[in-house]
This record gives sequence, C-alpha cells and structure tokens, in this order.
Amino acid sequence: MDTKLSISAFTLFLFLASYVRAETKGFDVTKYGAKPNSDITDALTNAWKDACGSTIPSKVMVPKATYMLKQIDLKGPCKAPIKVQVDGKILAPKNLKQLNGVDQWVKFRYINFFTLSGEGTFDGQGEMAWKHNDCGKNKNCDRLSMNFGFAFLNNSIIQDITSKDSKNFHVNVLGCNNLTFINMNINAPSTSLNTDGIHIGRSTQVKIYNSNIGTGDDCISLGDGSKQIRVINVTCGPGHGISVGSLGRYPNEEPVEGLTVKNCTLKNTDNGVRIKTWPGTPIISSVSKMHFEDIIMVNVSNPILIDQQYCPWNQCTNQYPSKIKITDVSFKNIRGTSATQEAIVLDCSSSEPCESVELNDIDLTFNGAITTAKFANTKPTIKGKLPKIVA
Repeated sequence: MDTKLSISAFTLFLFLASYVRAETKGFDVTKYGAKPNSDITDALTNAWKDACGSTIPSKVMVPKATYMLKQIDLKGPCKAPIKVQVDGKILAPKNLKQLNGVDQWVKFRYINFFTLSGEGTFDGQGEMAWKHNDCGKNKNCDRLSMNFGFAFLNNSIIQDITSKDSKNFHVNVLGCNNLTFINMNINAPSTSLNTDGIHIGRSTQVKIYNSNIGTGDDCISLGDGSKQIRVINVTCGPGHGISVGSLGRYPNEEPVEGLTVKNCTLKNTDNGVRIKTWPGTPIISSVSKMHFEDIIMVNVSNPILIDQQYCPWNQCTNQYPSKIKITDVSFKNIRGTSATQEAIVLDCSSSEPCESVELNDIDLTFNGAITTAKFANTKPTIKGKLPKIVA
C-alpha cells in the first residue's frame, strides 16, 4: 500500500474510532418498535432521524435477529458523526413490485463522517428478479433495485457488512469523497445477472481493502468520473473481473483517472483486469493512470484485456472507433493460470491509439503451456517475462 494512501486511510479510521470511544448516544431500533421477523422500516427511519439530529456522535443499532425492510432512504446532513451498526440479518422484499421500481433498496446520502459496520447481512433475495432480467436486450424492462446506494458521502467507512443476492448491483457509489470499504463480503451466484459488486461513479478517493467479492458480473467496476481509486487485497470470483468501464456509451461522461489494483486474487472469473469502451462513442474523453500490480490469476479467462470495441448483444449502431484516449497503463507481476490461450489482448482504438502502456513480468500459463499476447493500435513497453506475442 502506498504511504500517502495508508496515512489518509489510517487517519480517517482513527478519527471515526475515536468518536465511538468518546461520548456516543445510542439509538436501538428495538426501542422504536423493531421486533424479530417483522418489518423494521418505520423503526429504522425514526431511529435515524433522532440520531442524525443529535449534536453529539450517535450510533443506530440493529441487534442480532432477522428482520424485514422495505425501501429506505437515510439522508443527512447530520449534526455530528453518525454510525449505523447492523448485527442482524435484514431481508429485502422478494416481490419486485413492493420496491416500486426504486434504484436502490437501502440508501445513505449527504452525510459526513458516517460509518456502516457490524456483522450483519443485507439479503436482497434477488433470485426471482434474476429470472426476469432482460435489461441488456429490452429497454423497457422492469427496473431492478440495487442493495445499496451510497451517494454524496464524505470521510466515511463501510466495514464488515455482508451484501447477499442483490437484485441488481450490490453497491453503487456516486458523488462520494474519501469513502473506504474494509472487509466487505459480497456474494451472489455466478448465474445472477448484472449483480456488480461495487460500482463507482463520479467519486474521488474510494478505497476497497481486504474484501471478498463473488457475483454474476464485475466484482468492481468504475464508471465515468472515478478518480484516485485504490483496490488492495481483494479476492474476486466468480464474476467478470475488475473493470474500468464500460465507458463512452453516453454523452457528458467525465474522464477516469488514477486507479491502483494491487495484491489481488481473481479466481474462475470471465475476465481478469480490463478496460472497456464502446465504439461509436458520442464523446471525446480519457482514461489515464491505470496500474495493476502483484495480481494472481486462477483459471481466469482474458486475464489482461483492453477492449475498445466493447459491444454486448450487438447494440452498437455507429461502428466508428472509440474516441476515448487510454494513456499511462501498467500491468506488473501478474501470475497464475489462464482459462484461454490468449492471456493478453490489448485492442485499442484505431482513431485514438493507447499510449504509454507497460507490460512487466507477466507469467501466465494455459493448461501448463505458454500463453499468447495480441496487440492492436498500441506499442507497449515490454519488460521481464511475457507470453508469446502473435500478430
């Protein structure tokens, strides 16, 4: 972990830990009428309102038990640092109609110095929803709810919580600054459609540490406007890997800058580490300072991939090249096994070729044999060991 990052995260952690040890006012949802095996939406809403209005640090507590929860939107600004400690299991409605088409089941928004922690599990009960997910092909599909929406949080921590079987993305991060995920557990079966683990958009200084993520889509994905993102010691699988993008599908997208993925393990994923942009992009934008280092691949398809012709389900109407410029990208010390012969594919835009791409000490095998590397519209700097380069 780099020194600046570790100091920043450690300082935030100490600050939040200090207010918990100091005078903290507790708000137990059971005092607001919450009971096991019943709906706690009103109890949690009222406990939050009182805690958020406290002028001293506060903590909302959900003790061990199983509860039901409808859609909830917990908003600030709060008058002092606030913590929500969930030790119970919280179940989302199975029936899609009971969530009324909302984007996220549990929202936390507009809060400074917020902590969500505990041994609890948020279970989206998404199996019924996955069976009806045709949004990749049907623009008029039913809207499916994500488990969490974290929006416009500053200096905050999400720690130890489990997100299970979300109907859509597990976690959506939007407009946040200095948000840290520690020891997150995110799980859904490989057959669950569009269940990205953590999706980040238009946020700065988001860190994901020491977490396990297994889903039916990207373990971690970066949308436009993501800057200074750190992914350290994360195990990913099953899923589609760790992805930048997809980018360039919509107008007014912002550049992506500054990603470090380090000391991670990917197991049985459909992709490893990748950058993907759409052809026929309506915008001119950029992706820069992407660094992937010390990564172990275990039976991973497409371990290293830049795909600037990303077009699932043949949705592209304009086939001219991507206008997103990719620069300053490094892949270092990536080892293990590939599930495909082509371990490295760098397929860059013909109109905006990738620049300053480095491949350093890549040791990947396929069924015990040497793998291959293929490049288009880029001339990477090569250092150390590398798969066989093919035309």
